[in-house]
Amino acid sequence: MKTMMLTLGNFFFRYRNQVFPAVIVALFCLAAPPLELWGSPTAALFKDVVAVLVVFSGLALRMVVVGYAYIKRGGLNKRVYAKDLVTEGMFGVCRNPLYVGNMLVYSGIFLLHGDPLVIAIGICLFTFMYQCIVHAEEAFLEDKFGDAYRAYCRDVPRWTLRLGNFERATEGMTFNVKRVIAKDYSTVSSALIAVLGTEMYRFASADDLEHQLSYLLFLAALMALVGLATALISHLKKRGVFREPKTSF
Repeated sequence: MKTMMLTLGNFFFRYRNQVFPAVIVALFCLAAPPLELWGSPTAALFKDVVAVLVVFSGLALRMVVVGYAYIKRGGLNKRVYAKDLVTEGMFGVCRNPLYVGNMLVYSGIFLLHGDPLVIAIGICLFTFMYQCIVHAEEAFLEDKFGDAYRAYCRDVPRWTLRLGNFERATEGMTFNVKRVIAKDYSTVSSALIAVLGTEMYRFASADDLEHQLSYLLFLAALMALVGLATALISHLKKRGVFREPKTSF
């Protein structure tokens, strides 16, 4: 079982940018998002509000993580790799805070879709895939950092947030807003587009499409606005606006 999870973890780590979106599209093709929950539009609206709050809580967690201590999660040549063992910032609160943030985002998107089967399969699948990735990363880190990593694992939980560690883990650190914008703008953009796209899918599948046309146009306009904002930030990043000053000694 451990060997299988290690193999799958390395596979998902390398191809997650292709596999994860494909899984979401495949699941969304199973059923159109329902307009009502238990026959009630009000209940559906409440569920949607909760879903969006879950998505934004995941994004907020990612911003806190990146703002204090950023680590490159892409590895080296799309393989698990770490130059240093990062234990400060939010990595002193949880060993995988970025993945926890991602799981909140994905869970919120599945909840926004609203079909019970899509929600259940989607959350279970992404939990399994991230567990496999973490298994592969932990094997690499333990092999490279040995006792230091094992001590870190004893002090910091894998998935839960030990908030009592936050003050100690961020002592002497400052929150870097520029780094948050430069490193996480694409994730925020993707999440917003997914939310808007899910909402468009829901109403585009409705029987009275003509009555929903103005709302669909509004959603399309918001999506275009997100795209423009993303392009602007990307342009500013290439011009070095968000570049962190080099420390001189």
